[in-house]
Amino acid sequence: MKRFAALFNTIDQSTKTNVKVAALAEYFSQAPEEDRLWTIALFSGRRPKRAVTTTRLREWASEASGVPLWLFEESYAIVGDLAETIALVLPVNVSSDDRSLSYWINALRGLAEQDEAARKAFVLDAWQRLGGSERFLFNKLITGGFRIGISQKLMTRALAKATDKPEPELAHRLMGNWHPDDVSWHSLIEAEDASADASRPYPFYLAYALEEGPEALGDPGEWRAEWKWDGIRGQLILRDGEYFVWSRGEELMTDRFPELARAIDHIPPGTVLDGELLVWQSQAEAPSSFNALQARIGRKNVPKKLLSEAPVLLHAYDLLEWQGEDIRPRPFAERRALLERAAGNLPADAPVRLSPQHVFSDWLQLADLRLAAREAQAEGLMLKRADSPYLTGRKKGDWWKWKLDPLTIDAVLIYAQSGSGRRANLFTDFTFAVWNGNDLVPFTKAYSGLTDAEFRQITAWVRKHTLEKFGPVRKVTPQHVFEIAFEGIQASPRHKSGVALRFPRMSRWRHDKPLQEANSLDDLKEMLRIYG
Repeated sequence: MKRFAALFNTIDQSTKTNVKVAALAEYFSQAPEEDRLWTIALFSGRRPKRAVTTTRLREWASEASGVPLWLFEESYAIVGDLAETIALVLPVNVSSDDRSLSYWINALRGLAEQDEAARKAFVLDAWQRLGGSERFLFNKLITGGFRIGISQKLMTRALAKATDKPEPELAHRLMGNWHPDDVSWHSLIEAEDASADASRPYPFYLAYALEEGPEALGDPGEWRAEWKWDGIRGQLILRDGEYFVWSRGEELMTDRFPELARAIDHIPPGTVLDGELLVWQSQAEAPSSFNALQARIGRKNVPKKLLSEAPVLLHAYDLLEWQGEDIRPRPFAERRALLERAAGNLPADAPVRLSPQHVFSDWLQLADLRLAAREAQAEGLMLKRADSPYLTGRKKGDWWKWKLDPLTIDAVLIYAQSGSGRRANLFTDFTFAVWNGNDLVPFTKAYSGLTDAEFRQITAWVRKHTLEKFGPVRKVTPQHVFEIAFEGIQASPRHKSGVALRFPRMSRWRHDKPLQEANSLDDLKEMLRIYG
């Protein structure tokens, strides 16, 4: 654990990428193999299950520190992180324990089989043995809230430095549904057959946002354009007579989309498609709203009624594997031609559809096409250089997303709630309302879009203008107007206003606009009629 704590401290205390990569590479070269494997797992979100409830941890920390529970709870509210709060209130201890990271993880996992008395004794003993960063990291492991600022790209760079393997290969090895229980360091990182897992996806290629027009991209003849769909980015993998569905967030979602199993009947094995999962009714010429798709996202067991009401298909726009061969290095135009061959003549009831490309001769013509995106239930356009390979992660130059300007509405701040973590001392989560006659009706929440200075400014104001408190929520004097930007609007019977927004955020603090000039519920309903 000492070595892992030293790694954590180096990463946590530096903002320099090279320093983080060097520290990780050294760790991957020197740490025991089981520790290396668990470090990769932790940094990529594969945490052990929580063995003790946070309620019990707070009670035990209060007892061990001699801090009254009410005071501990108040401290927790200010610090915003349970693991850090416990580490701060416990008596200072210089750790002399030299057991490994994997020892502590395995010991924590074994707690699930023990009674509460044994769990408490183990945790109290660990707090006495561990100190400083080691104690803090133990708390992170036991609370199940382990997060650290390490991207997958940074980790693969460090692994490449430590192992002399290419970054793209390592990125591919780390994809999929692996767990330290099922693999070893050798089989995951070093073995030659690391790609043998039939379900393993490829790392996704991500586009940068195009802030201005596309004129700076050069000759339009070198580019291809298609809709940027408002769905779930996913890969459909067809191998060994089975199908697998992966989201961009590396979540295996096969069970949630059983209708995609029929792709096996129409597309040969050894095929991996990249595309957008969309709810698409057979009689429609455009996908249903994202709200319709949300009903499917959280359901691992999909009832027949929902399958009928919200059928999902994959709008395929790239081909990553064909006839068992990884074709990502080939130019996009060549991959697209193969994709058209694979999916261009599918029957109407197939669960895969070819995402169309737009024909355009100049950038002005493409700009006109972009204006029709919302009518097509799309967010804008994707621009891809015809000769671009399918790369890993977000690379600037070959793929761009040219989204529509967001919809906006001016709304009144009526409730505020403090944030968490480093923003625990600031009010960052807000509820906004619009006018309905002489009343203000809440319609959305937003927590992003302001600068740190603006968050500090509004926090100071909230503390002076609180009308009522409801737990962590404060009702404030209606006074400030904010411009709320959002990507879409849908009818919603669950909300008092009758509408729900897609990706709401604060785009401007309207110091120039008086309260009475904020928008109305009728304005929202008109937007719903046009864009819903």
